[in-house]
Amino acid sequence: MSDPAGRGLETRSLTVRYGGLVANSEVSISVRPGQVVGLIGPNGAGKTTFVDAVTGFTRCEGEILLDGVRIDALAPHLRRGSGLSRTWQSGELFGNLSVAENLLAAARKSGWATVVRDLFGRRRAGAGRDVVDSALAVVGLEDVADTLARDLTLGQQKLVGVARALAGGCEVLLLDEPAAGLDSMESQAFAARVRSIAEGNGSGQGPGILLIDHDMSLVLGVCDVVNVLEFGKLIFSGTPAEARTDPTVVAAYLGAPVEASHA
Repeated sequence: MSDPAGRGLETRSLTVRYGGLVANSEVSISVRPGQVVGLIGPNGAGKTTFVDAVTGFTRCEGEILLDGVRIDALAPHLRRGSGLSRTWQSGELFGNLSVAENLLAAARKSGWATVVRDLFGRRRAGAGRDVVDSALAVVGLEDVADTLARDLTLGQQKLVGVARALAGGCEVLLLDEPAAGLDSMESQAFAARVRSIAEGNGSGQGPGILLIDHDMSLVLGVCDVVNVLEFGKLIFSGTPAEARTDPTVVAAYLGAPVEASHA
């Protein structure tokens, strides 16, 4: 992780208020290229609120920077265009469409030119397929491009959701509960794929990844840095080894020291 400071995602004193309720209180974290950074905490700690704020779906105070440039005044689609992408907890696919068609729907650019092409059938048959093929290659699903989404395993569906977020390229990827519903073996395979994506699949440095998940074996096994939220406040930031035994983390969330993962 030799990137100079300033690259990737950084939040400074990010605060979200809903009336008198403070859902996030001055949360400052960073996600550098090639890093996998965990964000954990009890239900209601403010994890998804944080991701919503970073991606522009919830108003916030503080600063959000991508590669050193403030983006907190940008609309969600402009943040996406700047290289910030996410998955959703309820990331259902279009079951009657192929995997490739699901990704094309996410990768296509909006605007009047797209509307005109759709109305008059002037879209090239192969338009965007290179983007789709590239995203599927990143998650190792090139062989299911023409398979209907409803015919995939749950693990494959989760990876298609990641590919959909990657389609068109991204600098930082925010994964909100991406492994929900997976069994232990599927979760380990998913963790290995997340690490591979961050490392550029062996071709060099990949995007920075912020990972929210309740599977502690997944988070502590794959992350370089772990951040812990409690009641909207950041109470810990450190390595997985430190998180496993930190008294504050254990008391607030883990309940007991977590065994080192072999994932």
